[in-house]
Amino acid sequence: MALFKKKAAQPEEPMDLESVMKKFDRESNTRIWEGKARWAVNIVLACFSLFCIYVTLFATWLDELRLTSFMAFIMFIGFLVFPAKKGKQKVNHMPWYDIVLMVLGTGAFLYFTFNASNIVARYNITGVEVVIGIVGILCLAELCRRSVGLPILCVAGALLIYALIWGSTNPDMMKRVTNIVRTLFYSKEGILSTPVNVCSKYIVMFIIFGAFLERTGIADFFINIANALVGRFSGGPAKVAVVASALEGMVSGSSVANTVGSGAVTIPLMKKTGYKPEFAAAAEASASTGGQIMPPIMGAAAFLMAETIGVPYSNIVVRAILPAVLYFAGVFITVHLEAKKEGLRGLTKEELPRLKPLLKQIYLLLPLILLIWLVGSNTRSIQYAAAIATVVAIVVSMFSKETRMTPKRLLEALAAGGQGMITVAVACGVAGIVAGIIGVTGLAYMLFNGIVALAGNTLIIALFLTMLCCIVLGMGVPTTANYCIMAATCAPILVKMGVPDIAAHFFVFYFGIVADLTPPVALAAYAGAAIAQANPMKTAVTATKLAIGAFIVPYVFAMNPTMLFVGVEAWYDVALICVTSLIGMFGVAACLEGWLIHRMQWFERLLAVAGGLLLIYPGMVTDAVGLAILAVVVVFQLLTKKKTVVA
Repeated sequence: MALFKKKAAQPEEPMDLESVMKKFDRESNTRIWEGKARWAVNIVLACFSLFCIYVTLFATWLDELRLTSFMAFIMFIGFLVFPAKKGKQKVNHMPWYDIVLMVLGTGAFLYFTFNASNIVARYNITGVEVVIGIVGILCLAELCRRSVGLPILCVAGALLIYALIWGSTNPDMMKRVTNIVRTLFYSKEGILSTPVNVCSKYIVMFIIFGAFLERTGIADFFINIANALVGRFSGGPAKVAVVASALEGMVSGSSVANTVGSGAVTIPLMKKTGYKPEFAAAAEASASTGGQIMPPIMGAAAFLMAETIGVPYSNIVVRAILPAVLYFAGVFITVHLEAKKEGLRGLTKEELPRLKPLLKQIYLLLPLILLIWLVGSNTRSIQYAAAIATVVAIVVSMFSKETRMTPKRLLEALAAGGQGMITVAVACGVAGIVAGIIGVTGLAYMLFNGIVALAGNTLIIALFLTMLCCIVLGMGVPTTANYCIMAATCAPILVKMGVPDIAAHFFVFYFGIVADLTPPVALAAYAGAAIAQANPMKTAVTATKLAIGAFIVPYVFAMNPTMLFVGVEAWYDVALICVTSLIGMFGVAACLEGWLIHRMQWFERLLAVAGGLLLIYPGMVTDAVGLAILAVVVVFQLLTKKKTVVA
């Protein structure tokens, strides 16, 4: 339980982390089941996980049969888990209208399941099937409102209205409705399109893997190992937050959950060390948000990217390494410079965990190492790799009495995996609706013409407009849904303007993620602010500054994809890019903090950011010029430091 100070004069009191999660993370706002009811719900959720494992690894069903049965299960457990509104919930209570919605939503998809072959064989659908499709779409929308939020529903609703009124030349309104329902519900161009397909085939296995890995105690191990490695240095707790969040991000893709999970430990320590509350919360939020870009799992959207582009997932993981390292390096350097500027100390020897006992727990990394090897070797499909890693996680849990996988813990892990799939699957389903409408109405083509007209064939302007679209859409919309929509609309525009396919999709992927930090809807920053008792808006602004790497790096690899290892011929090219980019990130961070060796003047900050950006942009000429500029800044800082000392 984390402790924090309300005011300097008041005693510390416990922070209710559960209430923070419920406020800022819709996935945590669930119905309360206790006793036998809890056991029953956990068994249902565990059965769903087992169903997904069987279908993913062994079944050879028709796609429509597999996807509709998956969505039927999602509707059933979704209404079982998520109540109609936030706030206090009655224990073991489910209103009659929730039961009705659960039956209607599940029944609509099951109708398609049991009649899949017949419906696929014919093009037209009956009037009854139109009604069933509408019921299924509306129930999915209501579950989305409960588990994901309103913003994406507003987008989908606006597009549906457009499709009905202006998106078709057919004068018969009933035929318009029929065509839309057939596309969105009974074809693989709507709800059952690529996002749900990828979710049911790949993402579910990694969510289950994460649920089992969490129960091995790896999260505590990451925090302790980060403390042992960097806690003693200046501003240690903030550096611990960055390192621990980078490690946790390898297995978790939720910005808010990461912020609350590790922030409960690191934020109070940062405040105790001397960091301002806003900076402490922002450091944790920016580091935790970066978890979605950290290989090897990178959040659900990365799997969608692999399927959309048509490349192996291991290809995405490899290309994501350098941008992710740059992001976390930028945050780490910034908190280091802040600590130097404020004269902050590290943790004392007594406050630090001992490294030697921690090394005895290194076996906790075995499932993760095995997963990385299996994904990288391409000897097995990624779902089999996740399944094997899950089995190893169960074996690893047996090494400690505290984490040993008993039948009860096994049930809880399977149930947690099943519950974790709901929001991802629902977001994917609604994103499929949005993508389906965009495809049917030709809106993608209109958007392309609009951006090209505004950009005037200038790539940098097109990138800026795309960034704005991603950030605005990402305000309250999950990264998965954001990526699905932008991949269907803006990414093809960038590709047509000359950006390589992989770089265009990485660009929209990155800017969909940073929406969790950018005001006014910065959920991860607000969650951190709640723990630190800091000003939410100031925290969001500070987090945006800390995460500057996420705003710079996408422009660099969009205009020069060498950073994504596209067109790289030799290993020393990669080494050169890594070294120069890291030095460049140091220059950018120094400019933002106004501190290098000592306080920087305004012209030094301008030179530092110019040199840093030139070094981050791959190229021999830009590297040489950038290095020279930063060298001038460093020499000037050393000379002025001597003068200051003499004075």
